[in-house]
Amino acid sequence: MRRGSLLHLDSMLVGYAIAAGINNSDERFDFWNDGPFSEWLWKRMDTAYPSNLGWAIEIERAAESTGTPPMEMFFSLLDEFRAERDHAQSTPEG
Repeated sequence: MRRGSLLHLDSMLVGYAIAAGINNSDERFDFWNDGPFSEWLWKRMDTAYPSNLGWAIEIERAAESTGTPPMEMFFSLLDEFRAERDHAQSTPEG
């Protein structure tokens, strides 16, 4: 991806999801701007309101403010999101 842009990654992921939908895939897609990853991210970043700019821009902003490469921050957050989601799904309710 050009210079590690999360906007490019976001566009590629959305394109993939649309193509999967056209082909009647039931594959889960967490990366819509109002999807599960974004909802988790807003809580994780302690954001009072969801960002209309989307997760890619907000991660790029956070990465810039900490001096972390945006792709590195994205994949770190993605690992954290998946671990929390998987833990919640494997924990019995009751």
